[in-house]
Amino acid sequence: MASQLPPSKRLKREEYRKVHKDDGSIQLPKKKFYRQRAHANPFSDHQLTYPASPDLMDWASHYPAYIAATTDQRDTKDTSEPDFRPLNKDVTVADIGCGFGGLLVSLAPKLPDELLIGMEIRMQVAEFVQDRIRALRNQNSENGLYQNIACLRANAMKFLPNFFKKAQLTKVFLCFPDPHFKARKHKARIVSSTLNSEYAFVMKPGGIVYTITDVEDLHKWMVQHFEEHASFERVSKQEEDEDEYVKTMMVETEEGKKVGRNQGEKFVACFRRLEDPPWP
Repeated sequence: MASQLPPSKRLKREEYRKVHKDDGSIQLPKKKFYRQRAHANPFSDHQLTYPASPDLMDWASHYPAYIAATTDQRDTKDTSEPDFRPLNKDVTVADIGCGFGGLLVSLAPKLPDELLIGMEIRMQVAEFVQDRIRALRNQNSENGLYQNIACLRANAMKFLPNFFKKAQLTKVFLCFPDPHFKARKHKARIVSSTLNSEYAFVMKPGGIVYTITDVEDLHKWMVQHFEEHASFERVSKQEEDEDEYVKTMMVETEEGKKVGRNQGEKFVACFRRLEDPPWP
């Protein structure tokens, strides 16, 4: 009798991810079972799920430890209100294009009083981060670490205001974004005049946008577009050097570690959200 063929790599990966979703698992996921292309086209239809407005976003499923205590006796037949429970605080930190979650995980204990969200457009990469956070929470069930971070699959270039209210975020991280080298692809860069207006909308005055890349041309592009925007000013070099989150961003992202191993250069720039001018 002929020997049975070994299962394909795809089936192995699907089976691994299925088993790893056990709610009680403490084993960290392995990247090799979540392989995907390095970048995704932000203009493609990725069949994403997103709320019609921030008030309709179900954050409770991402941060169960922060569900607000309520005595709401609302009629369960009333369908005019969302059927999920609110949190006792808002998400205030966003890692846009969070990759495999290195920065997110490193920031969790440094910002214990903040809720952090990683946004990642690639399906399997977002799934890896979600499984990683689940395992870390299970490993730290007694001390409650990592309850304040979560990851969702989302296209921030299209739907950022669907998730966040005006002036909600205090920190936004843009770490090693796709440089889109060709001039005809520059419209797909994560920083542009239009997108900077969306960052300004969701950011609280005084909040900081953190950027880092190993591509000098992209660094200059981001600096130029933020400096030209009326809602932002560049943070001084001294303040940047003293910022502990810049130091974390430099060494804790997976891409940053790779650049470090290759002895590459990292270009950092931070920008503060300014107060809006008064209406005349």
